[in-house]
Amino acid sequence: MITIKDVAKKAGVSTGVVSKAFNNYPDISEKTKMRIFEVAKELNYTPNLVAKNLSSKKQMTIGMITSGFFDSSIKDNNNSFQLFKGVYTAVEKNQYELAIYLIDSQKQKQKSYAQFCKERNIGGAVLIGIRMDDPYLKELVDTKIPCVILDIKIGNESDFIGGVSTNNVAASKDMAEYLLDRDHRDIVVVAGKRETWVNQERLTGVRLAMQEIGLELLEENILHANFSENEAYRLTKKLIKTRVPTAFLCFSDLMALGVMRAVKEASLDIPKDVSITGFDGILITEFTQPPLTTIQQDFFEIGNQAALLLQNLMEGTNCERNISVDYRLIERGSVASFM
Repeated sequence: MITIKDVAKKAGVSTGVVSKAFNNYPDISEKTKMRIFEVAKELNYTPNLVAKNLSSKKQMTIGMITSGFFDSSIKDNNNSFQLFKGVYTAVEKNQYELAIYLIDSQKQKQKSYAQFCKERNIGGAVLIGIRMDDPYLKELVDTKIPCVILDIKIGNESDFIGGVSTNNVAASKDMAEYLLDRDHRDIVVVAGKRETWVNQERLTGVRLAMQEIGLELLEENILHANFSENEAYRLTKKLIKTRVPTAFLCFSDLMALGVMRAVKEASLDIPKDVSITGFDGILITEFTQPPLTTIQQDFFEIGNQAALLLQNLMEGTNCERNISVDYRLIERGSVASFM
């Protein structure tokens, strides 16, 4: 196997000079660089990318750290793939390297995000499924490693942090208005985890839509189902034993699937008896009976924008640190006008 020492020996220079040539250091003459590159090509030598990154003054590896990946449902795997694809496209386009770290609760206790980044000389990280109160996030921020967090709006805590998300307030407001325009007034919101930023943003959007026509979203009309299909099913099944609203506005497609299952088991017709909407645009919603009206998030663009923003932060570029990505309201057959 050809090594850097073989290249240095044939080129008549030290291994340090060869390393500097491949890392584009300015104190190596163009003539010397070309000689080293010619020898490397002749010997069929390829520099070790990990070693190259470790020796480079400019860190060229981006980390993608995903928390809770193993808890996700196979039904929304395509959205996760689109997210990863968006990150990879932006990283590869600008000749960075990508290191992926999939976290579950057990592994997280063994190794922090900062430790993962330091071990691989990572210059910045895209964080998926991370909460702002996560102690490992604070540790990462304190090390001043640039990071972009998905689905969280960033304040002025640090110049090293950015955020990318769908405009959740506008999207949930649009969906609420869609139901209200069809004369639904008895609407139950199937919300996610109380403490998450996206959940609060989507509740704000629904409240704004209702306030504009003089209505109020009461706490009794919110089911907190933690973005879980099974929990949405359980809470809906319990609710419709005593009352049947005209519509369920769900903050995720998975929860909408749970609601649909409970409604059908009660021998209610969708959308004749009950209208149901989702949020995310997962592939299976095209094939439910009836197909689900939903907000389609552009997960590829979310990932792509996150990686591009991170590169700006790593390079010290002055840029907007909170980015909103467009969405679409997809109208299908799960909503009817209330008569």
